[in-house]
Formats: sequence, structure tokens, C-alpha cells
Amino acid sequence: MLELTDVPAWVNDQLKKEILAAARSASENLKVDENAAFKVQRNIEKEVVWLDEVKVQTTHEGLRIEGRWRRPVAVIKSGVRRFYVDAEQVVLDFVEMPNLPIVQITGLSLITKTPPPGEVWGGEDVAAAIEILDRLEQMDELVTPDKPLLDEIDRIDVSNFSGRLSDRLPHIIMYTKDSTQIIWGAEVGKWQRYLESTDEQKLAKLYGYYTEYGTLSGGAQYINLRDPQNDIPLPVDRF
Repeated sequence: MLELTDVPAWVNDQLKKEILAAARSASENLKVDENAAFKVQRNIEKEVVWLDEVKVQTTHEGLRIEGRWRRPVAVIKSGVRRFYVDAEQVVLDFVEMPNLPIVQITGLSLITKTPPPGEVWGGEDVAAAIEILDRLEQMDELVTPDKPLLDEIDRIDVSNFSGRLSDRLPHIIMYTKDSTQIIWGAEVGKWQRYLESTDEQKLAKLYGYYTEYGTLSGGAQYINLRDPQNDIPLPVDRF
């Protein structure tokens, strides 16, 4: 019997089944011994990118699998294919994850070859998007744990990362699920160069707006976080 231990709540049954199937590989009847444990660990390390630092141990009941889970934080589309990336920009194969607020990253620089699962999706624009998403996740845990703001974010656009299209336009823009624009601006740590609000002020404005109105959607065309003069940005009407 194979057992996955310390499984995070976000891991669904489909992913569990895929990992266990890869662990067994062609061996349906595994003996409970060190040789079987070695084979299972080798199978997982070869075929499964969702688990890192894998250890397989024998128990009285079977084989226990443990490791460090890679949690997807964003999804990237390349043609008709979809991939996840975790906080370390490691590519994960796509499995439906309805229990996680996974934001799409758009506007990435063109690459000649999409990295396969298990490899790093390099690029400063990917890192910049993940950095902002990480800040939002931290704020959700601190400020809005019962109604995470990330649940309303659909995608983060880095087309103008580092001003590569226009230095005058916002570098990074987020979009809610009803297409409200959240104008973040420069990459984290570069607000001063462009005379924008600090990163902390941007977060405070965004969550101030969210807690006051209860949503980021519904009545605004965009929410501008760049302007250092406003404490809480007012919604700009759609009509």
C-alpha cells in the first residue's frame, strides 16, 4: 500500500491519483521492502514534479511517501497548452485546481522553447509577477483571510515590464474577473525611480479599497495605485 503523508488541503484527488500511479509505474504488486521503496522514490523523482525532496520509507502497512509540495501560484498559457509555476518559477504540469486562487500571467517576453515540467521558467517578468502575487497572498492572510482578495484577480499583465513598450505607461496591471483594471505600476522595489507610491502604500491602498467597498469589481473601470497623493483610490466609473 502506498501512502502520501502531510498532504496540503489544496491537493485534490486527481493529483493524488496521478502521483500514486507514477509512483507505482509498471509495478502493480509492490513488496514492502527497501528495494520497493527505492523504486518508488526513483519513479517519483523521475516523473513527478509536484513533490521535491522526496523520501519513501517502509512501514508495517506499506510504503510512506513524503516530500515538499510545490504549490502553483500562477498559470501561463503557451499556445493551446497551460502550465503552472510555483513561487520558485518551477514549471508544473496542468491539473485543474479549483480550490486555489491561481492567477494567469500574460504579456511575457517571447521564448524560443517552453520549459518542460520540473524546469525553471526563467525571466524577470515572471519573477516580478510572482513577487506581487506573493505580497497579495501575505496581505490576504493578514487582512482578509475569510474573503481573500486574490479570489477576485483573474490575471496579471506584464507586457510593459520595465517599460519595454513605453516608459510612460504602467509597467504592471492586474485585472479582476470582470475586467476591472488595477494599475500597480513599477516592479516591486522600483517605485522611487518612477515617483510612484511605495510598494507598501500600494498594498495599503488596494486593501483599503477592498475592505471599504467589499469587492474590487462592479463599479470601477480601474483602480490606480501609482499616485502617491491618494490614501484610498476612488473608483473610476465605467460609464
